[in-house]
Amino acid sequence: MLTTCRVPFFRRLLLAPALVLVAFLPTRQPIVAWPSEEPLSSLWEEPVDPASANLFDGPWGHEQAPDPNATFTFLRPKPNGVTPGVIVRDPSGREWHVKQAAREGADADGPAEVVVSRVLSAVGYHQPPVYFLPSFRMTTGAAAAAAARTNAGGRFRPHIAPLVDLGSWSWQRNPFVGTQAYQALLVILRLFNSTDLKDSNNALYRVSIDDQVEHWYVVRDLAAALGDSGRATPRAVAAERYEQSRFIAGVRSGFVEFANGSPSQELFHHRITTDDVRRAGDLLALLTDRQWRDAFRAGGYPPEIADRFIRKIHLNIEEAQHIGGT
Repeated sequence: MLTTCRVPFFRRLLLAPALVLVAFLPTRQPIVAWPSEEPLSSLWEEPVDPASANLFDGPWGHEQAPDPNATFTFLRPKPNGVTPGVIVRDPSGREWHVKQAAREGADADGPAEVVVSRVLSAVGYHQPPVYFLPSFRMTTGAAAAAAARTNAGGRFRPHIAPLVDLGSWSWQRNPFVGTQAYQALLVILRLFNSTDLKDSNNALYRVSIDDQVEHWYVVRDLAAALGDSGRATPRAVAAERYEQSRFIAGVRSGFVEFANGSPSQELFHHRITTDDVRRAGDLLALLTDRQWRDAFRAGGYPPEIADRFIRKIHLNIEEAQHIGGT
């Protein structure tokens, strides 16, 4: 049911064209801001009782999850991305975008994406429904179910009528650059070692429910995280990479320097303050051990591998909360 969504909905006008303003600040890289009347709630809302959030089923609930026993019908290949995938229809008529393993015999793709999506949603950032199946049955047409074959699973994202994808949004030009919610989002993604922060991986949704419309600025396609390259890295290998990675390198001129490199380094250099990092740590610290285990269970991680990730995440959260010696 769509009533499982966490956020209230209110009337919003469609995005109006806006001029781009470039602000040059001392000791900082140029920051590009986009004047807009979009409220902060289009990016983030203060979570209500986050410790009660269901991180296994996610904010959209079990009702929106794919049926693991269903036979899906192939519609067409997934058009974009470095990993293969398909677009399928389930017996109830719902359309799904499935991101699969990068090569035959590899682990199914999507576990890291599901985990990070669950956590972002729990701490107030909008996310579309995403789920994980280790395998699924698919037929290529109207043939009987007996003709279906079992395929490598992965990340399942359904097409939901109230969510209309308007295209991507820019990390550098959006209404929230410089706000603490935006800064904390970057810190959380860096804490998870997300490395694929491209504009094309962001999605701007128009959300329409009960005759009310708003916009969601969503960080989507989160597979390249938690030591995973986004190409279906084996979970044990990803866990080792994540355990060995460093999070914070230090503080210079009032800004935090991060240790784990990123192709999107310009988003972090001389941008993030110790207050931003502590805020991100405090948000993640609201989640319980049970919720962390549920998030990894939703991504199909074996308990022993999940525990390795969770221990490192807790270390990163503690480092974030105590940065600057406070």
